[in-house]
Amino acid sequence: MKNLWEATAEPSPESERLTGNRNAEVAVIGAGFTGCAAALRLAQASIDVCVIEAEDIGYGASGRNVGLVNGGLWVEPQKIEAELGQDNAQRLNDMLMRAPDVVFDLIEKHNMSCEVTRAGTLYCAHAQSGFRKLERRAEQLIAAGAPIKLLSSDEAREKIGSDAFHGALFDPRAGTIQPLSYVRGLAKAASKAGAKFYTRSRVNTLTHDGLQWRVATSQGSVSAKSVILATNAYTASLDSATMPSFVPIHYCQFATTPLGKDLAHTILPERQGVWDTATVMSSFRMDNNDRLIVGGIGRLDGPGARAHAAWARRKLKSLFPAVQVQHFEFGWSGRMAITGDRLPKIARIGPGALMVHGYNGRGIGPGTIFGTALADYLLGGDESVLPLPIVDQHRESFRLLKSCFYEVGATVFHLLSARVK
Repeated sequence: MKNLWEATAEPSPESERLTGNRNAEVAVIGAGFTGCAAALRLAQASIDVCVIEAEDIGYGASGRNVGLVNGGLWVEPQKIEAELGQDNAQRLNDMLMRAPDVVFDLIEKHNMSCEVTRAGTLYCAHAQSGFRKLERRAEQLIAAGAPIKLLSSDEAREKIGSDAFHGALFDPRAGTIQPLSYVRGLAKAASKAGAKFYTRSRVNTLTHDGLQWRVATSQGSVSAKSVILATNAYTASLDSATMPSFVPIHYCQFATTPLGKDLAHTILPERQGVWDTATVMSSFRMDNNDRLIVGGIGRLDGPGARAHAAWARRKLKSLFPAVQVQHFEFGWSGRMAITGDRLPKIARIGPGALMVHGYNGRGIGPGTIFGTALADYLLGGDESVLPLPIVDQHRESFRLLKSCFYEVGATVFHLLSARVK
């Protein structure tokens, strides 16, 4: 099966392979949300910036995203404060709560065609315990000034078209987009402003000679004063003392064929995007062609692929009994970078070089905010423009063991759960 977003996305801007030796002021490694947002801001400031991508623009998690434009992170505001302290937590929360406005403003300003639906998102309680979690989160968010609303089970049923949930947290600031079209839109805007894009150019080494960085591929190199490493969960092995440390977790999605109009209008009639409070979470949404898309933890290039697909069919049947899914038109999966505290990290690689990773499944808003902020930091040297303080190193223990645990757990859960009697 294929990736729906690749099949329906707007075309990428022109790019070429990196060959020969080139110079730039800033080299950005990775053409996802973060890298393209950084390139756009730098190019708009007349900085000579080049973006080097191993595959195609948006190939990684950005082009495999669910497409929910949310504010904030998975972590509750009080837990963020406990981890970071009041001042740093307030800075991060304030910047990320504005993320939907930033994303949708960029889309409008640069006339991006990416299936924008700004009708909010729904965080749904899968059980009564989940609703208590939503109550706690709602209290904290409302105290912070967020215009969210806690919905009863009846109110949630009206918005979703399913009686499977015990309530929901509705965020009217949020919405859904076609994520690959969005990242390509960022790249087009950056290219128009003067950024250069080199695709199909995997970076093999990243070294510093005391004066500048050398970013080398098998066929060429870029020498630059500054570097932004924005490959997140798709970082390959590089010759550098510090590389991102995270637990790789896969998320898979399946899309039906377009539903008939009569049926499509009974499911998410306002077109919100949805995810739930279950430990092994799931998500669902509609696209602009009335396809119903369901997602959950799991990878489709491994032994659990059939279990994940079978679970997705049963999941949709349990949520929407009128939907008869014999097969999915599209199926794809991507990799997320998960950190132990579920918070992103900005780390220093060396002089004038930073990397960011660990969006923990929240790529669109944080990727746009962090990429723009990294560019602003390189432009002015003021660390206060960053959402988080820079750390010199971050390490996660038992990374591969934890990754296997998540995949095996999700496979077992998907084999046993949501069976329609």
